Amino acid sequence: MRARPNVPEKRNTIIDVGRLAGVSTKTVSRVLNGEPHVSEELRKRVREAADQLNYHPNVMAQALVRRRSYLVGLVFENPSPSYVVELQMGVIDRLRGSHYRLVVLPIGSTVEHAEEVVGLARSAALDGVVLAPPVCDHPGVLADLEKAGIRFARIAPTTQLEIAPYTMLDEVAAAKDAARHLIALGHRKIAIICGDPSHAATSARLDGYRIAFAEGGLDMAEAMIEPGMFTFDSGMEAGRRILARRDRPTAILAQNDDMAVGALMAAHEIGLRLPDELSVVGFDDSEVSRITWPPLTTIQQPVFEMARAAADMLVASLEGAEHAEREPHAHRLIVRASAVRPRAT
Repeated sequence: MRARPNVPEKRNTIIDVGRLAGVSTKTVSRVLNGEPHVSEELRKRVREAADQLNYHPNVMAQALVRRRSYLVGLVFENPSPSYVVELQMGVIDRLRGSHYRLVVLPIGSTVEHAEEVVGLARSAALDGVVLAPPVCDHPGVLADLEKAGIRFARIAPTTQLEIAPYTMLDEVAAAKDAARHLIALGHRKIAIICGDPSHAATSARLDGYRIAFAEGGLDMAEAMIEPGMFTFDSGMEAGRRILARRDRPTAILAQNDDMAVGALMAAHEIGLRLPDELSVVGFDDSEVSRITWPPLTTIQQPVFEMARAAADMLVASLEGAEHAEREPHAHRLIVRASAVRPRAT
């Protein structure tokens, strides 16, 4: 008996989705393309029908018809793995269920590779890009993208330009709250581990510390400031230098969590009892802040939410939909176990 040839299953179409959901194909298209002016009840019905039929729009076909790639880039420099993961997850969360896909474009150094950003965007045929700090503050990158006609949105820039939408975070106020916390606990000898000097956030956070120190009547002596690069290794090296001092401080302010954890490791190396003999405060509230010992007191900046909002503004701009030009986000001091009152001497 001759075997029957394999007959491919009939693929469901947008027409099938419309029939099952009881709506027109135009409505199905608007829902699946993430277009506005569709009720939540209709959106839910269409998505459930699409899921039931295992229907997925042909993004390549859409791109050919509309002469667009439906690719969005995320450009970042920050070497902190936990920060980068939050950025990516935020953008992905917004693009999920839409016809846009994410292309990750890490660059080694904004200062050294700024001129490459537009070339990377063009070679990847991106419709638009989301710029993370410090790329979002580089005037050359912004001018090149604008000149090339490539849409972009910025995450927490320190320069509030009106050329593109952006999310906002008050870096100065956030850092000020971190320093105020240590001062309120009674610390008078506080060291600082700074981030990459080419990042605008580094100087902004230093300004916040400076304001809090002045309010508390403390002298932010230059000798108590150590350079870092927003990495665990640089934080550990800076921590070792700080803890080798004869006039060792009772607390350390680190400009991100990775460097703060590096400083904690340096303290563990020499057998300090933490947090009794040294308090440490970070910045970011990344995953590492919750799993280190002691758990890290830090500033929560909503990286995921800011990245998602920036992606949302970019997509709206690409689709010609109404969108906010700026969206403020609030920081929050997260108090854990790494910062306590200094021991009486």
